[in-house]
Amino acid sequence: MTTLAEHDRLWIRRYHPRPDAAVRLVCLPHAGGSASFYHPVSASLPASVDVLAVQYPGRQDRRNEPCPDSIQELADRVTSVLLPWTDRPLLLFGHSMGATLGFEVARRLEHDHGIVAHALFASARRAPSCPRDESVHLRDDDGLVEEMRKLSGTDSAILDDEELIRMALPAIRADYRAAETYVYEPGPNLRCPIVGLVGDDDPKVTVDEARAWSRHTDASFDFHVFQGGHFYLTSHQNEVLDLLAKEAGRA
Repeated sequence: MTTLAEHDRLWIRRYHPRPDAAVRLVCLPHAGGSASFYHPVSASLPASVDVLAVQYPGRQDRRNEPCPDSIQELADRVTSVLLPWTDRPLLLFGHSMGATLGFEVARRLEHDHGIVAHALFASARRAPSCPRDESVHLRDDDGLVEEMRKLSGTDSAILDDEELIRMALPAIRADYRAAETYVYEPGPNLRCPIVGLVGDDDPKVTVDEARAWSRHTDASFDFHVFQGGHFYLTSHQNEVLDLLAKEAGRA
């Protein structure tokens, strides 16, 4: 039988545990991503921020677990996992698919548990009310790999390693399917502030689609446009970390 502590270790990675931190930052990966993508964030933020990186099923050490079929299912599971960690202010940071997931998690925390996140950072993702007709998840394996090359978010050494990429593709395809079949269900706006972040040359989201996150909160909305593409944050890490640290300080 899996204990609560073991269950947490499956989902939550605390690379630098800070039990006395005043604020918790929950990091939600992009499609095909893993918790380790946020190791540099955990290492760089001040001791006042406890970073929780979420590890989805179906990848790395969770490779043998089935991937959730939808953003809604994943949001239900992540929300449940996060409840024991809500004893202090929460910041949610999601990149790409992780931004949509963060939005749905924030909704569940508010509606079902009366917990309002301190802020939601929505990075490199169009607002939930801006759908696109996308079908990358229906491509063959080579087409899926080509999409990942185009976005420049995966180490080319991994993409060029036939064995590694074939092991990763089922989770990548499942994530793309969840993200691309997501349908926004209209409802009350969030009560927490939203911070939108986007690259000015992102093929997956326009600046206007990212700015439309302002429609989804009754609190404040802040917006930042960076030079770069879908993974603009790899070359603007310091600026993004500064934004996170400042927001944590306000909490």
